[in-house]
Amino acid sequence: MARFLITLGAVLLVAGLLWPFLAKLGLGRLPGDIAFSRGNTTFYFPIMTSLLLSLVLSALLWLLGR
Repeated sequence: MARFLITLGAVLLVAGLLWPFLAKLGLGRLPGDIAFSRGNTTFYFPIMTSLLLSLVLSALLWLLGR
């Protein structure tokens, strides 16, 4: 369990470091992502980005597990 948590932390760290570069590619502002702005409040829910990342990670883990 500890190994899993360390690996998950490393993956999240790398994703956080790469996020500015991924944002330049348009990841995070895909069609289907929900964004509402009203006054000083902004609500953002990246549905399509989450689905795309889930699909890519699932395929990657499936390939590594074979």
